[in-house]
Amino acid sequence: MRTTLPLRAKKMIGMFFIVLLVIVYALVAVAIASATLANAPWYAHMLYFMFSGVLWILPAMVIIKWMSTEN
Repeated sequence: MRTTLPLRAKKMIGMFFIVLLVIVYALVAVAIASATLANAPWYAHMLYFMFSGVLWILPAMVIIKWMSTEN
C-alpha cells in the first residue's frame, strides 16, 4: 500500500524547494560569472546573464509539475 502526500503538503514542500533553488542557483550563477567573465566584454556579460536568468525555470517547472499532481 502506497500513501500519498496531500496536495496542500506537496505545495508547501514544493515552494520551499523553489525558494531554495532560486537562492542556490543565483549564488552559483554569480560565482561562475565572477570567475569566468572578469575581463569579458559587456555583451558576454549580457548573454551570460540572459541565459542563466532563464535557465532556472527548467528545474522549477519540474518542481511545479510535481506540486500539481495528486498522486
